[in-house]
Amino acid sequence: MLALGAGIGVANVYYIQPALHLVQAAFGTDAYAVGWVPTLTQIGYALGMLLLAPLGDLMDRKRLILCKAGLLTLALIASALAPNLAFLALVGIVVGLLGSIGQDFVPVAAQLAPEAQRGRVVGTVTAGLLSGILLSRTLGGLVAQGLGWRAIYWIAAGLLLIVAAAVWHFLPRLPATAQGSYGQLLRSLATLWRQHRALRRAVSTQALLAASLGAFWSTLALMLAEQPFHLGAGVAGAFGLAGAAGALAAPLFGHLADRLGPRPAIWLGCLLVMLSFGGMRLFPGSLPLLIVGTVLFDLGVMAALVSHQTIVNGLDPSARSRLNGLLMTGAMFGVATGSWSGSWAWANYGWPGICTVGLTVSTGALARSFFPVITRRSS
Repeated sequence: MLALGAGIGVANVYYIQPALHLVQAAFGTDAYAVGWVPTLTQIGYALGMLLLAPLGDLMDRKRLILCKAGLLTLALIASALAPNLAFLALVGIVVGLLGSIGQDFVPVAAQLAPEAQRGRVVGTVTAGLLSGILLSRTLGGLVAQGLGWRAIYWIAAGLLLIVAAAVWHFLPRLPATAQGSYGQLLRSLATLWRQHRALRRAVSTQALLAASLGAFWSTLALMLAEQPFHLGAGVAGAFGLAGAAGALAAPLFGHLADRLGPRPAIWLGCLLVMLSFGGMRLFPGSLPLLIVGTVLFDLGVMAALVSHQTIVNGLDPSARSRLNGLLMTGAMFGVATGSWSGSWAWANYGWPGICTVGLTVSTGALARSFFPVITRRSS
């Protein structure tokens, strides 16, 4: 249930991406203007991770999830009824802000799981989270093609209500693990950042890997539309299925982190990302290799993410929501930076430039992960 809730929750941030051309046609605007819809939604999501996710330490996490679900449902309905592009883009900030609900399920899993099984359990929920991100593009494209882009938001609202009902009936109350005011909670983020060297290493390494994710997915549709493929947006959305195949292996890496510690899984993840972008750089015209590369690099990013979440969730049990929020804020910053870098590389160097960006940041992530030994203690 937690994995499903995480996936459906975060999917709301990404559903509309494959249908932007339909939104553009509906409002009679240009590609640059319609691009503000996903951009503002991503900004809202990053703000949600930084400002709302830490609330899980200050209040009952069950109550927090239900409150977010109710408000997010209203925002999705407002999006479905949007009278113009500006309204849709501005509501997108709210959708992104409350879309951080998907991340609230990760510290819940860490809190409920026995310590010996925490990596595997967190890995399962994280697999649901990433699958939601990847499959949301596939579902959004199919729904928009058959029923129109507004139907995406109506269906998303219905799915979210089902999740809220399941949380209401099955999730136990989870008392707050921190005391104080909201302002004190936010100020404590800086304290946690200074206090835990392992947190800083995890955030910076994951941000570098996430940059490869942003560079790839922000330019994939553009590359597939050109020679030698000449494929449409539907095929680009279907690549989410290949990425989801990699996400399904997340529990295996969580189990590896439980048995051998997180470092081997992080190193393996970095190497997989390097291997995938290196192969796609050498053979840019091979569609089968592109599919395999998609599976491998999503698998690598997931392996590192599960291991980093295992690390940060073990640093301070009373601050799990804040620690996970810092980790995912760093990851979202990496995605945003990678998207910008990918767009620049595509405009100037084409697909080889994208692969070079992915190879460079994953090499940097591997180097960063080899800095002083990761422990569960604060520095």
